Amino acid sequence: MTSNESTRRPLAGLRVVEFASFVAGPSGGMTLGQLGADVIRIDPIGGAADYQRWPLSERTGRSLYWTALNRGKRSVAINLRAPQGQELVISLATAPGPDAGIVIDNNVGRPWLSYEALSARRPDLIQVHIEGHADGRAAVDYTVNSEVGVSHLTGPIDSAVPVNHVLPAWDLLAGMTATTGLLAALHRRHRHGEGSFLRIALADIALASIANMGWLAEVAERGTDRPRHGNYVYGSFGVDFGTADGGRIMVVALTPRHWDALRAVTNTDKVFAALEEALGADFRAESDRYAHRETIAAVLRPWFASRPLSQVSSELTAAGALWSPYRTLREVAAQCEGPDAPALITKVDQPGIGEVLSARSPVRDPTGYGDTATAPDLGENTDQVLAEVLGLSDTELGRLHDGGIL
Repeated sequence: MTSNESTRRPLAGLRVVEFASFVAGPSGGMTLGQLGADVIRIDPIGGAADYQRWPLSERTGRSLYWTALNRGKRSVAINLRAPQGQELVISLATAPGPDAGIVIDNNVGRPWLSYEALSARRPDLIQVHIEGHADGRAAVDYTVNSEVGVSHLTGPIDSAVPVNHVLPAWDLLAGMTATTGLLAALHRRHRHGEGSFLRIALADIALASIANMGWLAEVAERGTDRPRHGNYVYGSFGVDFGTADGGRIMVVALTPRHWDALRAVTNTDKVFAALEEALGADFRAESDRYAHRETIAAVLRPWFASRPLSQVSSELTAAGALWSPYRTLREVAAQCEGPDAPALITKVDQPGIGEVLSARSPVRDPTGYGDTATAPDLGENTDQVLAEVLGLSDTELGRLHDGGIL
């Protein structure tokens, strides 16, 4: 990345100390880094619990997960059990400057890294603390997802057991909420000179999200759980269809425009007009499309089943319908490696692994997507950061290495 590219990013010059592992904190830190912040990740010597988390590279055994979530950061590895090591972390977190004194953490059981301890050194400190439950109990995305009821909405219609899904959605949303809170606190500090201690509980993120979509109000009012819908979209019309050559696509008619396009391309206007009259329904109304979703799907399926995927794709696109093919991750990766690769995805030479697919920041400015970056080796930037931020000399760094602190 050129210096001009680096300095034009909106958070250029901001320094954030990240003391967090797994998804929420590191994803928030990565987002800040992609926007230009200097994100310094602190790890214990040998790495935190997520350092070798799957997926791993078959070539080298290195964590593809860790290197993907820590792109563009600087890595500092310190003996966190030693008082000298703790003091170094505290000094980094509370270093002076209008664009410093900012911490993201999911620290548990380290009172020396508490807001009380850090703000005693720097009263205008900003700390965003991510935790499992608001009362301090542990939680991860996969336990939170089950306890807010989502697992009973997922899966086949006739399933009698809860079905988990693989995306850590609440973790990722917690990371984005952390960046929002951090930037809001930074604005307050710039305006009023005040520090902030913000706590974000993963369980609260999930519970607030399902409340904000009206899901809790719905079941509370009705007194019954929402039934499973399989691949049908709840409250509208949308479902999967198979094509003549074994392909499968997802089609959604969310608006009257989408519905009109779907009727036109499948040449089913007359059939649906007759059905509307017989059923006393108006399929341009989302609620009626939802109520009669299975009947609508039965009418549409023969059109899809009689055509290959390529023809279905071209005709739906030309008509302006809302649809997408089902693809495996391998198929997505193959496209990202080919001549039609999305501009968001690029390849980088990740040290310790080799060439890997990587994403640019999804935030676009008038020049397009930003550049990408590789992840550092664990502790790669320790000496550089301590010299630059804390002013430690080569002699002092040497003593810390000799003493097992670095």
